Amino acid sequence: MPMRLKKLIGTVLLVALVVVYAIVATIVAVAQLSEAGPLAHLAFFAFGGLLWILPAMGIIKWLILEPRPKN
Repeated sequence: MPMRLKKLIGTVLLVALVVVYAIVATIVAVAQLSEAGPLAHLAFFAFGGLLWILPAMGIIKWLILEPRPKN
């Protein structure tokens, strides 16, 4: 796969990940934290704010992998 195409796909995947993750996190927060106290909000947003990094790291790792040489 050409590197330019790989970077385009990776960029689109990262943007889509952030958008979908933000929507899902907001839906969960509204549904589950309406009656919770401020410490629960702090814990949820601290954990949720860092959780998206794991799939993003996988996408970035895939982006920087060198293509296999053809034999």
